[in-house]
Amino acid sequence: MQLRYTFRLYPTPGQRQALAKAFGCARVVFNDGLRLRQEAREQGLPYIGDGELAKRVITQAKQTPDRAWLSQVSAVVLQQALADLNAAFRNFFASLSGARRGPKVGPPRFRSKKDRRQAIRFTRNARFAVTAGGKLRLPKIGDVPVRWSRRLPAEPSSVTVILDASGRYFASFVVEVGAEPLPEAVSEEGIDLGLSHFAVLSDGRKIDNPRFLRRAERRLRKAQQALSRKAKGSANRAKAKAKLAKAHAKVADARRDWAHKLSTSIIRDNQAVYVENLAVSGLGRTRLAKSVHDAGWSQLVAMLEYKARRYGRTFAKIDRWFPSSKLCSSCGTMAVAMPLNVRSWECPCGARHDRDVNAAINILAAGRAERLNACGGTVRPAA
Repeated sequence: MQLRYTFRLYPTPGQRQALAKAFGCARVVFNDGLRLRQEAREQGLPYIGDGELAKRVITQAKQTPDRAWLSQVSAVVLQQALADLNAAFRNFFASLSGARRGPKVGPPRFRSKKDRRQAIRFTRNARFAVTAGGKLRLPKIGDVPVRWSRRLPAEPSSVTVILDASGRYFASFVVEVGAEPLPEAVSEEGIDLGLSHFAVLSDGRKIDNPRFLRRAERRLRKAQQALSRKAKGSANRAKAKAKLAKAHAKVADARRDWAHKLSTSIIRDNQAVYVENLAVSGLGRTRLAKSVHDAGWSQLVAMLEYKARRYGRTFAKIDRWFPSSKLCSSCGTMAVAMPLNVRSWECPCGARHDRDVNAAINILAAGRAERLNACGGTVRPAA
């Protein structure tokens, strides 16, 4: 499987200028290719193929006075920008024909130089390298200092240099890693995700919702108000915008770090993990949208999924329509209705349930029932 390893970069002022030039050239090639295909469609001409497009916006463009400065950056950066455009068109066409699963994908849009997040990609053809001194050698940029937080497990196939909205530089390496099975564990876990508690486990444990965005709202609000008072185009407005971006980046970093630690702990301690397949995109359009996005359920589920695959654990998602809250985990009786304000209830069989713990137990039972090695056996846990 392929994984990304991201490290912080600290380029010198000259290297920042070279990176800015590379960001701009990649953006221009992307926009030129998109413009040519749009003009061909408007004029009723055939679709321009990938090879012909590369010849016109890179090879021939370098020979013109208007685009001669494209030769000042690595050719691989330009080729990868065009590859991103081609991939965007393929996804758009596959979405139109129904060959691509998931929500509909729109056509590619022009990239803006006002976007504070920029990225370029180098492949092995660019011959990037990690020097003996621990620096990242990039063609036509130089040896960029890297803050190595861990070692790369294998030789990377590509590296993406990213400038985020807060002005930080990162190097994101794509590395091919093999499975690293952990010692087999005895326990299995069902997880019910929520807002009052971020997660309730089938063994009765409740994990509090950290609410990173809610806790930082006052600081974010003051930074946003300071930005709104600055004159457009002024240097003070640029400083205020950078300060606001850094505040948002701090919230996102804290949420990501917390999700990594929680998912690693769950995968390490359990042989199988089952979660409910929530419709986060739908919940994100309700009055609870801010709380739903602040929780970051999808981020945790994605981490659980890839870590389970890497470390030899079982991971599965339960159907979102499965009545986990209304189903008695002791006798299997289903309640007629279960409003959200009902946090505990009693079954006619005499069992009294905590709503979230009961849902987690039912998710665990449903996950066990779907596993092939459980066919014909008892999967529901004892009362």
